[in-house]
Parts: sequence; structure tokens; C-alpha cells
Amino acid sequence: MSKPDLTLYLAAPRGFCAGVDRAIKIVEMAIDKWGPPVFVRHEIVHNKFVVDSLKDKGAVFVEELDECPDDRPVIFSAHGVPKAIPAEAARREMVYVDATCPLVSKVHIEAERHHENGLQMVMIGHAGHPETIGTMGQLPDGEVLLVETPDDVAGLDVRDPSRLAFITQTTLSVDDTVDIVAALRARFPDIVGPHKEDICYATTNRQAAVKAIAPQIDALLVIGAPNSSNSQRLVEVGSANGCAYAQLVQRATDIDWRALEGITSVGITAGASAPEVLVNEVIDAFRDRFDVTQELVETAQENIEFKVPRVLRVPAQ
Repeated sequence: MSKPDLTLYLAAPRGFCAGVDRAIKIVEMAIDKWGPPVFVRHEIVHNKFVVDSLKDKGAVFVEELDECPDDRPVIFSAHGVPKAIPAEAARREMVYVDATCPLVSKVHIEAERHHENGLQMVMIGHAGHPETIGTMGQLPDGEVLLVETPDDVAGLDVRDPSRLAFITQTTLSVDDTVDIVAALRARFPDIVGPHKEDICYATTNRQAAVKAIAPQIDALLVIGAPNSSNSQRLVEVGSANGCAYAQLVQRATDIDWRALEGITSVGITAGASAPEVLVNEVIDAFRDRFDVTQELVETAQENIEFKVPRVLRVPAQ
């Protein structure tokens, strides 16, 4: 029996970004250098497949530092941690490696610089997300106020409206953030913004690629984890830009095939912490059911690479 025709539009860029690549490499190199087990506070990146593969190599994932023994290395996730965490690791004389994405660290430095200049911070981000917790934890309590929507801006209780700056989580929707920034500037005309957009290049590029394919597809599949902010934003961007059906899937086994009956075109992308092997798995699942024509839609090229910390580049004593 012949298979129905289907055009698959592959968004590019998609999948791993430089920060995720570096974080995974840090865990692997730490295991090579010090041997297993190496402890990791929180998921190194938000992807079960990646976390499980690192567990198989000797990584032990914990939620808090007090679950780690003093005599084994510990790694802090790519999302960043509050200042108190490395301070506590140093107090316990632990070997620790910070895998915070350099673009998240840039936001941390920015927040500290504004604080030193006497400005109170407003952070645009998602409450409870590890990156938001890590960034807010760079400054004393009350120095960073969180907003998630334009409506939240009206309820802000600030110390001095003329002494404010804002920062953003790096994985937000570019379009949604524009609206929140506009609300901040309308209420606080003197508010200081970042010199360069805090939303990272990878988030911006992946959203732009989805915008390019969304109007021409019947459905969009975003490969990523439910707790991955940048993956969830890709689903929202697809829906907001003309795609009638957008679904987040962790693996090919999560695809709702009944929802895709009668379609002729599907867009595929992957969040910044989803490996390409999972993209190929999804493509293979479509090939099993359809006569697939594949098209690449590339809106940018990425060639950024971040160095791993020096401690991992020198041999163990």
C-alpha cells in the first residue's frame, strides 16, 4: 500500500546551542578527569535523554548541594546558580565546576554592575525557573523584582522609579519580551536596559526559524523537554505565527499520530538542549508512515563555541 505524501520542513538552526554543548562537555570531561561519580546539582540541561546518557557515564544528579559528599566533584548546571551555592561549596572545600552558560553569566555580571551603581533590578523571567532563581540569587533579597507579563509591571513596588534597570531570562519569547519592555519603559521612563539584548542568540535564532516555516505548515513538532523554557517558547511562537497545530514531544514515541491525520506538511525543530539524534528519530518515524520530501529552512548559521573551564583542561594531579 502506498504511503501518503508529506513534506517535512526542518528548521535551522535547531537543537544544541554552544552553552548546552559546553555544559555536557564539562560533565564528560569531569568524569574523565576525576572518575565517577561526579555530582551535578540540578539537571545539567533540561533534557531527559541527555541526563540519562550522562548518568550511564557516571554522573549523579541531585537537587541540592547538601546531597553531595565533600570529597567528590560537583558541577553546577548551565542555568546558573545563586551566589550562595558556590560560596557554600568553597566553605566545604569541595572541588566544583561552574557550567553556567557564559551568556547567563553575562546577565549575572550586568545585574551586579547595576547593583553597585545603586540601581534596583527588574527581571523579566519565569518564576521558579532555575535560571531566574540563579540570576535573582546574585543580589541581596529585594534587589531584584520579577515580572512575567506586561500586567505585572503595573503592580511593581519599587524603591525609586528613577533608579531602576532591567534584565531578562535568556530563553524568553522575543515578541513577548518586547511587550513587557514597552510596559516597563512606559511606567518608568528612566529605566536602564541592557547594552545588548539579554535573550541569547540561540533562543532568538530558533524562534526566527520557526517564524519562517510556521505559515506554510499544517503542524509543528518541537523536540524538547516540558521543563525547557526555550522549547516551550518555540511551541508558542509556532502557534502565534500561523501554525494551527504545535506540539512539544520529547521523543518520537510521544507523537500524537491521530492529530496529524490528513496533513501534508510538518515543521520540525528542537529546543537548545535537545540532541540531533532525537530529531533523526522523529524523521525516521515520519518516514515509516509517509512518503517524505525533506526541505531545510535555514535562517541563520551558528559557529559559536565556548571554552570549558581551565580546571578541566589541565591533567589531574
